Amino acid sequence: MAMEIQILTAKSSKYLANVNVKPSTTIKEIKEELLKTMKAPSLERQCLRLDVKGKVLSDSETLQSLNITDGTKLYYKDLGPQISWKTVFLVEYAGPLFLYLWIYQRPWIFYGSIDTSKYDTAVHVAAICWAVHYAKRLYETLFVHRFSHATMPFRNLFKNCSYYWLFAMYVAYHVNHPLYTAPSCLKFCTGLTLFTLCELGNLSTHLALRNLRPPGTTVRKIPVATDNPFTVLFNFVSCPNYTYEIGSWIGFTIMTSCLSAAVFTAAGAYQMTVWALGKHKAYKKEFSQYPKSRKAVFPFIL
Repeated sequence: MAMEIQILTAKSSKYLANVNVKPSTTIKEIKEELLKTMKAPSLERQCLRLDVKGKVLSDSETLQSLNITDGTKLYYKDLGPQISWKTVFLVEYAGPLFLYLWIYQRPWIFYGSIDTSKYDTAVHVAAICWAVHYAKRLYETLFVHRFSHATMPFRNLFKNCSYYWLFAMYVAYHVNHPLYTAPSCLKFCTGLTLFTLCELGNLSTHLALRNLRPPGTTVRKIPVATDNPFTVLFNFVSCPNYTYEIGSWIGFTIMTSCLSAAVFTAAGAYQMTVWALGKHKAYKKEFSQYPKSRKAVFPFIL
């Protein structure tokens, strides 16, 4: 059955075009039609909503699944220049890796002319742990993660990089400072053990999430524990990758006993908790059979 829908601008509700469609037409096909008829930007830049401030419609959704009928209005927005998520992640994570290891060498620009031969073991291990973490993130970006969205607004690159790069310099400056005092052996070993276990848990979780989504699709499933013992956290929280990530940085903070590391951990924990709560809410809304006993990020708490 043929239908006609109106495309209006999200900013001013100005009329843009009429599009002839069928109930089986997908949002992606509408974008392709707009690309041809009104020379709209690339598909990645186009955003369509049922309401001006409503949810962004997924490319794979059909008009029938959205209960869109003849005469329905869709609101269009140009998202502006885009950049791939993979590129964003690579730039985000390469910066902290390079900057920390550079400051680890104690360049004169930060510390002046000093004796760089007397490093405490904790300083060396902290540099290794930092490098391992961000090298792991780069590896996951290239070979593990499957992104549900191909791109993000280019302007976000500067905001994201500022967060990671500036915090890397802040933490590295203090941990590698000539006046830095290492913690006790007990604190150091406790923190290192926690960091190591949580890094393994984080990687295990990402691998489990990767296997939920077939290549080239945006399929979503309820994440569950696998044979890997580190994934048992899926029985308690929706986002164990964030749980392990927060645990890693708590371990790094204990291992270094440095205030700058604690500030970085607190900032990251806050942001990841916000993300986890959002994903937890989305899971419950999308899957009617989603386990009610699960929390978002902290077992039995939140």
